[in-house]
Amino acid sequence: MLMSKLFVQTLREFPNDAEAISHKLLVRAGYIKKLMTGSYTYLPLMQRVLTKISNIIREEMNASGAQEVLMPFVQPASIWEKSGRWAVYGKELARLKDRSGNEMCLAPTHEEVVTSLTEGILSSYRQLPVNLYQIQTKFRDEIRPRFGLLRGREFTMKDAYSFHSSQEDLDREYEVMSKTYTKIFERCGLETRAVQSDSGAIGGKVSHEFMVLTDTAVGENDVFYCGKCGYSANSNHAISILNETETDGGFSSQEKVYTPDTRTIEQLAEFLNIKPNNILKSVFCIVDDKPVLVMIRGDKELEETKLLNAVQGLEMRYGTDEEIRQYFNCEPGFLSFLNINKEIKVIYDDTSKTMKNFVIGANEKDYHIVGYNFKETPETVDVSLVKEGEKCPVCKAPLHVTRGIEVGNIFQLGTKYSKPMNACYTDEDGSLKPFIMGCYGIGVTRVAAAAIEKYHDDFGIIWPKEIAPYHVVVVPVNVSDELQMNTAKDLYEKLQKEGIEVVLDDRDERAGVKFKDADLMGFPLRITVGKTINEGLVEFKVRKNGEMIKIAPDDVINKCKEYLK
Repeated sequence: MLMSKLFVQTLREFPNDAEAISHKLLVRAGYIKKLMTGSYTYLPLMQRVLTKISNIIREEMNASGAQEVLMPFVQPASIWEKSGRWAVYGKELARLKDRSGNEMCLAPTHEEVVTSLTEGILSSYRQLPVNLYQIQTKFRDEIRPRFGLLRGREFTMKDAYSFHSSQEDLDREYEVMSKTYTKIFERCGLETRAVQSDSGAIGGKVSHEFMVLTDTAVGENDVFYCGKCGYSANSNHAISILNETETDGGFSSQEKVYTPDTRTIEQLAEFLNIKPNNILKSVFCIVDDKPVLVMIRGDKELEETKLLNAVQGLEMRYGTDEEIRQYFNCEPGFLSFLNINKEIKVIYDDTSKTMKNFVIGANEKDYHIVGYNFKETPETVDVSLVKEGEKCPVCKAPLHVTRGIEVGNIFQLGTKYSKPMNACYTDEDGSLKPFIMGCYGIGVTRVAAAAIEKYHDDFGIIWPKEIAPYHVVVVPVNVSDELQMNTAKDLYEKLQKEGIEVVLDDRDERAGVKFKDADLMGFPLRITVGKTINEGLVEFKVRKNGEMIKIAPDDVINKCKEYLK
């Protein structure tokens, strides 16, 4: 490809609306262009990257025994009503009507379509297992699209769905997909960690996310991991072992005490000369427009996804001071579960189990109760966020935390979709049974963005060679110099014949502009033909580490092959 013909426009400045470095660089380097919030056109360089990622996915999925299909992007409401998700999915589901008034939606996912696809095709246990996948556009009407391709509304995804006659066979396929995903991401130049995760709107009881660990601020979730045994989990699924020796408040009896102006845990702990973990604090939330009071140890924070799962909710927010006064007739800072309206759901976090002689609010301004103990231990559930340094639930070593970007996920769906949609097969004994299903997704566009979050510097993108749009850029410093230009053209043609993807920067621009664009676009190798060609040498530069050597033009092909092998 000649740079003068390439449909690309680089920018001097980053776009004002971009937060993530991948978003900034993709726009500035001419890979994507915004059409509307959360929706982008993929320009030629980006399309080449996405095609390479897709081809890697296809090769590994095909090798695993999966078969490719392509399912409709617009889906009828009827199949979503069958699964039960039409009424509960939320505002992310973009709904519309056709000219006949039939309700439809833009596909955020394809569980319903693929489950209905089995009708009339998969009927016997002899046909199982089957794994079907596609690479398709998705649309989710995100409430707050941000970070470019990392959290857009329209995106490209590989989603696969497997059908089984037994849990044991699903377990086998789940492991096959886990290994396949590891190969895919390795081939894309990304190191990932499979972490236990929440299944979210997809459903299922067992799920893992494949996370690219990164130090950038746009890592979507904290990933907690153990350096000793390998345990790792997303923050919305992570658990830990707490030190139980510090959960006794030390009060000899229960009494109501005057605690003026102690509205925060820190103020109360200082006033009573105790530790925050001797206080059972109240966190008031509104879940799906209903009040929920969460009781959790004072040194811990609420994990919102865990709470939503605990109450089977879809959306939550924290209650306002005015709502606290409305529901409890109490000033914020002195709230507890004592003598409250029975219609208010109370959730006790697991951290409350071992607490003794602790402090709670008295539901009265400027008063708390010290030395409180449960007469009967309440039913508890884990809704707290793990902290770095807490003990690993497997081996008790300290847990570490880092940021992670999700690029793939795998779920064991069980019969969540097949049962309500009556998708069944005939078993060996002649009985009808619902398929046992698995679901496996990879964000194609997210893989590209995550690679940039992981690999970039102050000058631009540093593409892994496996997914770079072109492997080499040849830069003649002076296009008016006949020897330089002829040498550059000769190298360009020879590299093409060897199957090496190459760009010739034939623009009549200053050398500095060409060098900056080459670094910004992230081509793995740069061959510069300048004045040293008079000595029979060209410059060979590796973008990844900045290594630069002078070699003869005849050695360029082998040097490129050596790096790209």
